Amino acid sequence: MTLLTTQAFSQITGRVIDADQNLGLPGANVVISELNRGVATDADGYFSFTGIADGQYTLRFSYLGYQTVTEMVVVEGGMSDAVTVFMESGVLINDELIVLGDRLRGQAKALNQQRNNTNITNIVSADQVGRFPDANIGDAIKRIPGITIQMDQGEARFGLIRGTAPRLNSITINGERVPSAEAETREVQLDLVPSDMIQTVEVNKALTPDMDADAIGGSVNLVTRGAPTGPRVSATMGSGYNFLRSKPTWLGSVILSNRFMDDKFGVIVSGSIHDHKLGSHNIEAVWDGDDSNAFVDEFDQRLYVIQRVRRSLSASLDYKFDPNNTVRFKGIYNHRDDWENRYRQRFAKFEDNGDGTALARIRRQTKAGLDNDRIKGARLEDQRAMTMTLSGDHLVAERIQLDWSAGYAQASEDRPHERYIRYEVNDVLVDYDLSDPNKPGINFISNIPNSDFELDELTEEFMTTTDTDITAKFNLTIPFGNQTVENSLKAGAKLKYKSKDRDYTISEYKPLVNDYDLLSDVPFSDQTVDGYLAGDYVHGDFSDPEFLGGLDLTNSGLFESEELIEDSLPANFEANETVTSAYAMYSRDLTDQLFLLAGVRMENTAVDYTGNQLVLDEDGDLDNNQIQEISDSDNYTNIMPSVHLKYTVNPSAVVRLAWTNTIARPNYFDLVPYRQVNFEDNELAEGNPELQPTTSMNVDLMAEYYFESVGLLSAGVFYKDVNDFIYFFQSLDYTDAFSGNTFDAYFQPQNGEGGQLYGFEIAAQRQLDFLPGLLRNVGLYANYTLTQSSVETILNEDGEARNDINLPGTAEHTFNASVSYETEKFNARLSLNYTSDYLDELGEVAFFDRYYDSQTFVDANINYTITPNVRIFMEANNLTNQPLRYYQGIQSRMMQEEFYDVRFNAGIKIDF
Repeated sequence: MTLLTTQAFSQITGRVIDADQNLGLPGANVVISELNRGVATDADGYFSFTGIADGQYTLRFSYLGYQTVTEMVVVEGGMSDAVTVFMESGVLINDELIVLGDRLRGQAKALNQQRNNTNITNIVSADQVGRFPDANIGDAIKRIPGITIQMDQGEARFGLIRGTAPRLNSITINGERVPSAEAETREVQLDLVPSDMIQTVEVNKALTPDMDADAIGGSVNLVTRGAPTGPRVSATMGSGYNFLRSKPTWLGSVILSNRFMDDKFGVIVSGSIHDHKLGSHNIEAVWDGDDSNAFVDEFDQRLYVIQRVRRSLSASLDYKFDPNNTVRFKGIYNHRDDWENRYRQRFAKFEDNGDGTALARIRRQTKAGLDNDRIKGARLEDQRAMTMTLSGDHLVAERIQLDWSAGYAQASEDRPHERYIRYEVNDVLVDYDLSDPNKPGINFISNIPNSDFELDELTEEFMTTTDTDITAKFNLTIPFGNQTVENSLKAGAKLKYKSKDRDYTISEYKPLVNDYDLLSDVPFSDQTVDGYLAGDYVHGDFSDPEFLGGLDLTNSGLFESEELIEDSLPANFEANETVTSAYAMYSRDLTDQLFLLAGVRMENTAVDYTGNQLVLDEDGDLDNNQIQEISDSDNYTNIMPSVHLKYTVNPSAVVRLAWTNTIARPNYFDLVPYRQVNFEDNELAEGNPELQPTTSMNVDLMAEYYFESVGLLSAGVFYKDVNDFIYFFQSLDYTDAFSGNTFDAYFQPQNGEGGQLYGFEIAAQRQLDFLPGLLRNVGLYANYTLTQSSVETILNEDGEARNDINLPGTAEHTFNASVSYETEKFNARLSLNYTSDYLDELGEVAFFDRYYDSQTFVDANINYTITPNVRIFMEANNLTNQPLRYYQGIQSRMMQEEFYDVRFNAGIKIDF
């Protein structure tokens, strides 16, 4: 029996801890048996009851996969001591106590949190992420029901939740939205964050009023690590191999943590590095004509040579003054360098001979960067993102809970000294066989002397993008009613200030000497690859990146420079956004089994932005280099009510129903009133200050059954009524009302009228420990999501209607399957992830629609525990050599196909 002495308002506090790992157990059920009142522990295992009358009570602690613990406490006036309960893993199966392995502990933590949440969520713990060979958070979340990912150089970059494009979702760290280093969008690059830096991934598919409402598909919250109850040292060291590049990979991470000052002060520091030499084999085609007469207008062969170094640092500090007052600081810094050389051979200006050949222009372009110790003669993309949050939790005025936070976050991308050199030759006889639109047969027929390639263009670019968020918020939770009924009113407010800008310059250089006129005059090398994964294509010779990076472009005696302001200034912008929000929500136990949460959230958005417009003369030329700076602003308010119901059938079965309203704001650059002309292609692009935010009314129903031996069966349906979705309007042979000029193509983001999205998802995860013999070591993990959508009529410039269109980003089928075999020391897993094709971008007519093709990934990993503190691992990714593929209009008409080959990692993990 534990004696608790409390203040007059009678409070019971404590912490639930894993007895083996010395870590707090999140989502543990703590019930006062006499009052039938229960709470769930927070992310660090702490719990609190307030408004408890003096007396003796029985506390019952339960957790999936752990042995139930009962504690007797006595509450009486005076001081207060906290209860600390250590829970041991183990479940009874056929009267036998089965102790969980380390892998299942992580799954147990995730499922306990998911079971106790009010809203519809999917929770993945760090231990569970470690069960799959996923290097970054993007790769990790693709295992979650209803989530698809888009790839970049073989790594998951953007996430799509329940058939909604990345812009319609949010990525947060410790509850605060992450700014985007992407120049023109709000989308967050998930491959910036290593998976081993995160403690928990929370996917909220139905938002509560105390959450930011800008997430139509859902919100992915990344929770960084918190300090355990005692000292901990953990390290990972490993290496790998990329089969496409035939180059090694290096990786490592370390975690240090402890608590001090009688466990009041906790510190955890972690770091991670991943050095990966990768690349890709690529072909791309631009198709013109129509379905009855489709032909290739441009065809690219692209070879990428890349080094990607990802570094991450995080720190978490918490100080617990007493059971009622805690202050925390959490920060994470992610830094990714991408050094890229690209060799692009482009065929264009075809004159079809009608016999499988054509005359064409061929351009060979090398992408590189300044040749110094930092840029290394490659295009450097330096992306950084950091978030820092100071927060506090307090109990004031006897029973009122106050929590607050202030945060600063910034994301940036810097691309200095990005250089391109291009040589071209005209009227070359080439193969022009379009009988297989999957693999257009376009190649030069005979070798072309380098002396035939003339210098066409030499440019250098600089681009910097910065996105900064400053936030402050507070929440008050006021419980009321008697001690046997849970009632509370929660209200709060938040202020978020955001600023985003892009600074871009490009200059063209004309040599004043004859040393660079021909490809044969400069250092070159053959970039043809034997066994080119994209097909039987020959690249030929390209100028060397070391030569390009070594050019002294600042030497006015060698080069004449001209800034191409018609390309750069319209791309530059500044945007400021202030979002002021407030909410109130009421929660109540309607019965012993039915819980209600209802509330409303208000968000006011004030945004102003500045861009640049080109001024053209009557001939369509730049009017004396005239650029007009133009500004605009907008202010709007959204009121978004929501209702959540949670029905606990029994301790293992839960049903949730939610009605919510959410928003997705336009991309900043889309709002900027810019006008940009591509003179070479005679195309006009404009921003649209009149864009409205996309809104959605959502209904979700989910039923879940949790196995005590750690597992889950779930099924649910969802529906979204989307208004003012944003798409890129395109028009051919467009006459510009502003200048009177005619352009071959016109592009502008516009609002569609509306659309509907609906579907269902099912999921199962279970260790088959009820089977006899070796079969009890088998585990299954599977989920499937069916999603469909439709868009109301879209009109083109001529008023012609387009019907039967899906919302961009809606993949009809998403499927995950994984089978594992686990013993006390050995664990092996084979995993599959499948996503069907989906519309990615609307064209003027169906012929020009761009689709993201289906993809199937197969990965495998093996772990072996040498001692309780040391284990080794092996991982293999992309065993199917799945390419990134886009197609135009119909699946056989390839737009882009990019191969990455297989990757392999192995190493050792140490944990003390």
